[in-house]
Amino acid sequence: MRYQAIPQASGVRTDPLTWNAQVAPVNPLLPGLSSLLSPHLFPEHETLFMSVTNEKGVPSDEGHTPKFLASSTDEKGSISHTDRLNSDVENFDKDEEFGGPDNRRRLEKKLLLKVDLRMSILVVIYILNYIDRNNAAAARLRGFEADLHLTGKQFPTLLSILYVGYIIMQVPSNMFLNWIGKPSLYLPACMIVWGTISVLTGITHNFVGALLTRFFLGFVEAAFFPGALFLLSKWYKREELGLRTAILYVGNIISNGFGTLMASGILNGMEGKLGHAAWRWLFYIEGGITIAVAVLAIFVLPDFPTTSKWLSPQERSLAIKRMEEDGGVNDEESESAGSGLLMALLDWRVWFIALALTSQVVALSFNAYFPTLTATLGYNRTVTLLLCAPPWAFAALVTFFVSRHSDQVQERFYHIMGSYITGIIGFIIAISTMNTAARYISLFLMAQSYAGFVVLYAWISNSFPRPPSKRAVALALINAFSQLGNIAGSYVWPTAWGPTYRYSYGICIATSGLAIAMCFVFKLHLQSLNRKAEAEEKANGAEKQGFRYIL
Repeated sequence: MRYQAIPQASGVRTDPLTWNAQVAPVNPLLPGLSSLLSPHLFPEHETLFMSVTNEKGVPSDEGHTPKFLASSTDEKGSISHTDRLNSDVENFDKDEEFGGPDNRRRLEKKLLLKVDLRMSILVVIYILNYIDRNNAAAARLRGFEADLHLTGKQFPTLLSILYVGYIIMQVPSNMFLNWIGKPSLYLPACMIVWGTISVLTGITHNFVGALLTRFFLGFVEAAFFPGALFLLSKWYKREELGLRTAILYVGNIISNGFGTLMASGILNGMEGKLGHAAWRWLFYIEGGITIAVAVLAIFVLPDFPTTSKWLSPQERSLAIKRMEEDGGVNDEESESAGSGLLMALLDWRVWFIALALTSQVVALSFNAYFPTLTATLGYNRTVTLLLCAPPWAFAALVTFFVSRHSDQVQERFYHIMGSYITGIIGFIIAISTMNTAARYISLFLMAQSYAGFVVLYAWISNSFPRPPSKRAVALALINAFSQLGNIAGSYVWPTAWGPTYRYSYGICIATSGLAIAMCFVFKLHLQSLNRKAEAEEKANGAEKQGFRYIL
């Protein structure tokens, strides 16, 4: 351990357990510095006596952390001032392996920059994840249904079957990811498979073929989003996680705007090329891009802090320590995958917040039908696809700023509620009028609902911090359960209810309102847990505040 000596200090060891040091506040060799510091460090006193022991009375030279007790005396020798050396030395001890608090801050800033740069590829992957999932909605505008001879409810069935595979795979996938600890290999491998399946969708010729490709597409795509959330939660502290989750989810939002622009170009420029319909080229091209990015991701994506080889030993130690301090637990002291599964299944909060998320997923089901809803404005297919982009660009900006503010003030519920209520206003406008301008504005208000949805995901990650095995299962289980909302949402927008879709918007209003109510109950529950923790700390005489849930 290193200590910085104060000029003109002399000390004598009076017994095996104590050091006494006499420090003169004025240094004739450094009069300027002494005159500046003395009034603040040693006001009206001439001598500082310092005792150095540890809590167990063990000599400090035996490898134990000493405890500093400091006091100053006046001319009569009575104690009149207690210095704050304890906390300063305690902070230095805590960060000594990183060269002290200041050096740790510099090292931490450098570490976060490295991690952020590597994590940025998750946004690109998520864009492709949603493009490959939702390209059927764009293909519908250029003969997809007619070429596959779809009738009745077969198209919504193709949309919903994806989420059956999605639900089945999420929990086992995250358990496996937590076990192998290699997201840099596992997630890109899944990505290569789903890109291949997307390409195969383009060669189907009937409902059964499309149904099978959609099912297995969901089965493999299920690995990405809960896996990405779990990966983020292994690197970022709670006050950092909301913004990073938002940036990740912006990939989803961008995919809605960028995907329609890409689809517009492909559908208008590739019709009949090499004897294939334009909608088939849509699946070929977008699936091929996914495979190419997956290969790149193998070399960019980080693993977990304990298994990432691109970190220096000091950076790895800091990355691990940050998460220990944030969650109050060493991630290496984790439960088995089986016990994590059991803990998540038996925690009623997991199911409660999963139901709240599911309710909002139904409210956001307009996403899969966005080109159809935009088409009610009365423009041709090309203009319709182009008009889809601005609402999602707006939603991406709102999501970024709302999530950032939520992190800054460490508050979740009111940010969620504000976004959901704004979305409800959009639904009400869409119900109330067929005016083109008003309905287009309503699409902007609906799309920004994703801001609250993203903050809710960050809140969920914050609310199940430990052990890691439970967190991995809880995130996957909640996300998997919420996909029931996508299955139900696929049937909320039947053609018979168009072009007004009043019943559809009414369902969205009801489910969004239910989500707000359930989030409020969840907030009250976490509030009570925080009060209980505070009371226990006071009763035990704890000097420092322990873990608190973000509300």
